[in-house]
Amino acid sequence: MFNLCYSMKNFIISFHVNGSARVRWGGTDVIASVKAELGKPSLSQPDKGKVNIYVDCSPTAAPMFEGRGGEELSTELSGALQHCLLGGKSGAGAGIDLSSLVVVEGKVCWDLYIDGLVVSSDGNLLDALGAAIKAALTNTGIPKVEVAVGASGDGLPEVDISDDEYLQFDTSGVPVIVTLTKVGRHYIVDATLEEESQMSSAVSVSVSGQGRICGLIKRGGAGLDPSVILDMISVAKHVSEQLMNKLDSEISAAEAFEEES
Repeated sequence: MFNLCYSMKNFIISFHVNGSARVRWGGTDVIASVKAELGKPSLSQPDKGKVNIYVDCSPTAAPMFEGRGGEELSTELSGALQHCLLGGKSGAGAGIDLSSLVVVEGKVCWDLYIDGLVVSSDGNLLDALGAAIKAALTNTGIPKVEVAVGASGDGLPEVDISDDEYLQFDTSGVPVIVTLTKVGRHYIVDATLEEESQMSSAVSVSVSGQGRICGLIKRGGAGLDPSVILDMISVAKHVSEQLMNKLDSEISAAEAFEEES
């Protein structure tokens, strides 16, 4: 077993417009927004909707985000979130229920466009962005769609999108992300930017509220023994329970504040 340093910083969630949330986690500040548009399912997955995730690292967040540094990190974070939240290419292990986004199988579905913005960074970006996305999805209303009987000439059904009725997006299966960063002989949860600069490797695990592993990503060149990775997964599952409870509590508090204001 390894030495674990666990001192999770407090974080604050605030909601803005529908489908948007901001997470301040220590010195890290990120915003996630969700936009839904009607589209057509892919031929390979006619029974599922589609989700695209893109992260933008503001040059004002940190000097390393200027120029190609920011572009490379944006690409890395976008891909990591895609893997952690959506599983493999087949959709297996996805924390977001893509089948719930289908309106008419093979013909009409909802496409979700999730944008993340890094406002400031003091480390632990992936976990913070994952929390912001979960909060933003909680704050996302999908318009109710009525499908006309029959089909138009091109085979696509006519749909009527409601301006008044919305369906709340189900986030019960959306995971949180827990990253364990190896610095020397220690593994740190919620690492700062300074601690990350000293890391030899890091493992990020996405865990649903039911304890299901949705994804796992390793960064850094140092190899890890399989038994150590299994221990890290076990620790990540334990930490995820506390993070999920804290996140749900913060989301409830933010929703209550929005209703009062």
